[in-house]
Amino acid sequence: MRVNKLTIINVEVAYAKPDEQVIIPLQVSEGTTVNEAIELSQVLLRFPEIDLVKTKVGIFSQVCKLDAVLKQNDRVEIYRPLLLDPMQARRQRAAK
Repeated sequence: MRVNKLTIINVEVAYAKPDEQVIIPLQVSEGTTVNEAIELSQVLLRFPEIDLVKTKVGIFSQVCKLDAVLKQNDRVEIYRPLLLDPMQARRQRAAK
């Protein structure tokens, strides 16, 4: 008889505002998705302005979908929308 062992992995959920940043370490089951890790971290309770329907997320700066499966030591990042398009910002700096 074979018994399935539950494998636990370490991951982090990160979110940053201009004046505050948090990195929440978690231990989750192997097979946990980005969305599940975000829910488990309770970051949405702390920052209710995060709307996962509109907000991009990623793993170590690589944009991914909410159903992406996490691996050991992954860092889930929740990205804020840009206030200014980078190209527009460069044009404004060049105009000065």
